[in-house]
Amino acid sequence: MDVTPQVVKVLADYTPRLSKAFADRTPPKAFRFGVGDIVSVTIFEAAAGGLFTSDTGVRAGNFVTIPNQAVDQSGTITVPYAGPVPAKGRTPAQIESYIVEHLKARALEPQVIVALAQQNTSLVSVLGDVHSAGRFPANPSGERILDYVARAGGPMNQGYDLWVSLERDKHRASVPFGALLYEPANNIYVLPNDVIYLYSQPQTFVAFGAAGQQGQFKFDAWRLSLAEAIGKHQGLNDNLADPSFVFLYRGETREVAARLGVDCSHFEGPIIPIVYHLNLRDPSGYFLAQNFEMRNKDVVYTSNASSVETTKFLTFLRTIMATANDPITYATNGYILKNTINGAATTVITTPTPILAH
Repeated sequence: MDVTPQVVKVLADYTPRLSKAFADRTPPKAFRFGVGDIVSVTIFEAAAGGLFTSDTGVRAGNFVTIPNQAVDQSGTITVPYAGPVPAKGRTPAQIESYIVEHLKARALEPQVIVALAQQNTSLVSVLGDVHSAGRFPANPSGERILDYVARAGGPMNQGYDLWVSLERDKHRASVPFGALLYEPANNIYVLPNDVIYLYSQPQTFVAFGAAGQQGQFKFDAWRLSLAEAIGKHQGLNDNLADPSFVFLYRGETREVAARLGVDCSHFEGPIIPIVYHLNLRDPSGYFLAQNFEMRNKDVVYTSNASSVETTKFLTFLRTIMATANDPITYATNGYILKNTINGAATTVITTPTPILAH
C-alpha cells in the first residue's frame, strides 16, 4: 500500500482515541438508586393531626423522617402506609412521586423528600499506577477521566509510557495518557460503574535493513511520526539504502483495511497484514512521513539499492577467482624456493598478479 495523502487521512480517522471508542460523551444522566444504596425519606404534612403528626406533640414543620434504609435485593424500600416502594433504577424525584401518590388519600397534603444518605452503588473504580487506588462515588454533575485520576491522587509515573484504559459495559479502549492532556476530546465523561486503569507500557518499533542503525527503539514520547522514527534509527545508510523503498509492516483491522481498498477475502481473522511503501526520493514523501503516525510494535524496513546487490555478486566472483588462483601462486613460489636452495640457475617466472578478495 503506497503512502498517499488519502491513506494518511484514513489512518488518522482510525487512530485509537477514547472519544471515538465511546460515542456517548454526554454528561451522566440523573442519579438512580441501586441495590445497597442507603435512602433517606422525609414526609411533610400540611397541618398537625395528620397521619404522621399529632395534635399533642406538634413538630416544627409537621414532618417525620423515616429511619434510613438500604435498597434491598428486590429493589425496594418500605414506607409506612405506602408499602414496598420500587427504588432500584429510579431517580429521587420518581420515588417521591410514587410515595405521594400512595399517601395522598391518608395524609394531609403530603410532600416527600427522598435523598441519598450513603452511596454504595454507582461507583467508579480507579486502579493501577495511581497513588490511592479505590472506588469513588460517581458525581451526578458529571466528572471526566482526569477528575477521577486526580481523586485517586494522580499518576505515580509522569512519563510518556503511561497508558489509560477505560472499561464500560464490557467494552475497553486504551490510549496514551498524553492523549488526555493534549487532545481534550479524549477526556470524556465517566459513567457509574466505569473502570479506569493506568499502567506503564513502553511503545517500541523495530528498524532493520539499510538503516543507519538497526534494532529496537523506544518512542520516548506519547506520539511518534514515521519521520521521527526514521530519525531515531539514524536515518538511511547512504552506502546501502534506496530512499525510494522504505517499508512499514503493520497489522490493521478489517475495517481499516477495507477503507484502504484492500481485498480482505484472502485473509482469515480480524487482523489484516499490510505493508506500507514510502518513497523518500519524492519530496512530498517527507511531509507524508511527518503525518504518518507510528503504532506500538511497528516494523520499519529500508531496502538496499540495486547497485548493492551487483556489488555483492561481483565480490562473490572475485572470491571464486581468488580461490582458483591461490594454488598456482603457491606452486610457483615453491618452485622458485626449491631452485634457490639447490643453487640452480635463476629462473625468472612471471606470474599474473593475484586476484585478492575484498
